[in-house]
Order: sequence, then structure tokens, then C-alpha cells
Amino acid sequence: MRFFSKAKKKDGWLTIAFLGDGICVGSVRRVRDAKVAIDVAAFYPAETSSHSPEILEKLNRELRGGSYRCATLLADGEYQLLSVDAPNVPREELKTAVRWRLKDMLDFHVDDATIDVLDIPGDQNGGNQRGNAMFAVAARNSLLEARQQLFTEAKMHLRVIDIPEMAQRNISALLEPEGRGLALLSFNHAGGMLTVTFKGELYLSRRIDVTLGQLLEPDTDRQQVCFDKIALELQRSLDHFDRQFHFISVSKLLLAPTGAPGMHEYLASNLYMPVEAMELGDVFDLSNMPELQDMEQQPRYFLTLGAALRDEEVRS
Repeated sequence: MRFFSKAKKKDGWLTIAFLGDGICVGSVRRVRDAKVAIDVAAFYPAETSSHSPEILEKLNRELRGGSYRCATLLADGEYQLLSVDAPNVPREELKTAVRWRLKDMLDFHVDDATIDVLDIPGDQNGGNQRGNAMFAVAARNSLLEARQQLFTEAKMHLRVIDIPEMAQRNISALLEPEGRGLALLSFNHAGGMLTVTFKGELYLSRRIDVTLGQLLEPDTDRQQVCFDKIALELQRSLDHFDRQFHFISVSKLLLAPTGAPGMHEYLASNLYMPVEAMELGDVFDLSNMPELQDMEQQPRYFLTLGAALRDEEVRS
């Protein structure tokens, strides 16, 4: 099963993300000259493991999951995303060449991995369109097989397994200023994720070891330590990006919904680039989704709806 296969049909995606406290589900429609419409946004709480066919079966019945192409989102720790030098081989040989390069980089044996690759484009004005690096994503075969079996038992057809970086890329691509790069920072209960996109392509991904729960810590001293750590990691990552991709001018840093008081102001006063706060309503039409207008709920749905923004034909 491919990680990054693109949609070819007009029917929508139903994206299912397994969270620590339940399952988040989303489906969207792109509308020409308007914000993205949300057809499904639901959360199914689970006190124990959310990886159970019973919850999926319930979801399938209530949402008519068989009428959608299903995608799921891997969680932090279920895969590895690595930047590697782009092998100088024909495209049909890329995965084989990358697999060889990953054999000493994974925390499990490469023969037990499913691997996919994602281009990092070079400077098109400099004639290097393919770039000198690429992303490789690897996950254990056993984990992917178990996820596939879970959907099979629930009588749902799983078409795509996606990763959070690509979900965030999808949202960032819709908010990029023309001709400029965009940095986007989000947090959930697994930690923080910084991405930089340019012309709809993912160029940088960095994880930050600060969770959403820590950001919402009522102890202001502990919260301040988190803010300091985030600012330092952002500065290092963005400086590295400037050196590596000098042909991309990053316009600003967008801060995804967190509900953490004071973080936007802190980052805006401690980073050299503009910092703006965003919300789901900047991308999605929330007029019929009152639960998503609640800023406390938006972090839960952020990546799920981002993953639902898979490439598809724009609908009028």
C-alpha cells in the first residue's frame, strides 16, 4: 500500500485518525472560488484502545463508510520520515535505491519496512528541478498489515495510509502567499510539528518535543519553559532552512489552533519573521459546523481534515 498515492476518482475521501482518546473522522469537498466544504466531522470517543473493529463498524454504519474511499493517518511513533540524498537513478529504481540507503537509519530492519518517497524540488530557476534531497517514509510491514486487517474486519476499504506531515502540507498549500514559502506550526498531544511548504511542496519537517497538554499547563513558569524551547527550535530550524533552500523566501509563520494563551504573542516578539495565528475557518467553511467553531475542538480536527484534503478534481 502506497503512502502518497493520489486520488483519481471524484468520490470523496473519508479520513480516519486514531487518537489517544478515540477516533476522529473527516471528509471535505473543494469548491471552486470558495472555502473548502466539510461533509463529515465526527469524533468517536474510546476509553480504551481506539484500534478496535467495533468502533469502526459503528462508524461505518453511521457514516456509510462504504460510499467513500477510506484513508487513515499514522500517529507519531508509527513511522519514520527521513531526509536522504536523492539517488541518481531512474525513477522506477528510486525506492530500491532509497531502501539501501535507509538500512542503517531505521530503528528496525529494512527488510521489515514498507517505504515510499517524496521529492523535495530544487531551484527551478537554477535548472535543478529534481533537487538534491528527498523524503523517505518507512513503517513496519506488521503495523500496516494490522491496520489493513482492522479495516477489513470493519468491512471498510482502506485505500491510503497517510502521515501527519502530508496532512499539514495540504493545509499550508492553501494558505501560501504566491511566490513565497510558508511555515506552519501545529501541536497535538503527541508534540509539535513545524513544516515549510513552497508551491504546494513539502520542503521541511521538524518535530518539537512539546505537547499540547504542556502548552495548556496552568503553571505559567512551566509554560514559559515550553515557549522558550519552542522559540529556540523554531529559530534553529528556520535558520537551517534559509541556508539549505536559499531560493525560497519564507513569508511568515502560521500558528495552528492550540488554545494556549500567550504563545502567539511570545513567538511574535521573539522571532525575526511575522507570526500569525490561524484557525480552521481560514481554510474550511464552518458555517454549518458549530462544534468546529469552538477553538478548543479545532486542534483535534486539524490534521484529520488536512489529510482529507487529498488531491482531487475541484468541484463547482
